[in-house]
Amino acid sequence: MNQERMYQVLLSPHVSEKGTLLAEENNQHVFKVASDATKSEIKCAVEELFKVKVEKVRIMNVKGKVKRFGGRLGKRSDLRKAYVTLVEGNDVDIASLS
Repeated sequence: MNQERMYQVLLSPHVSEKGTLLAEENNQHVFKVASDATKSEIKCAVEELFKVKVEKVRIMNVKGKVKRFGGRLGKRSDLRKAYVTLVEGNDVDIASLS
């Protein structure tokens, strides 16, 4: 996979309370990924960018909620998240992305 595609696949880390607990307890990290990204592309991108070994990847599609904005209806955008499990002993430093 070329360098440009790796940066298109991984959009950003998804920082949340649940994600932090998963990182501490189960060595899993959550990323926002492109809507057309496959598991193998995500695995390759994480391994190349962070120099870690990935055990497995799980993907979840989150549908955007319909919300009211004043008197109008609006819809939040859909989201695709990847839960990446790392091999024991590896760790991802999110601060190294900056």
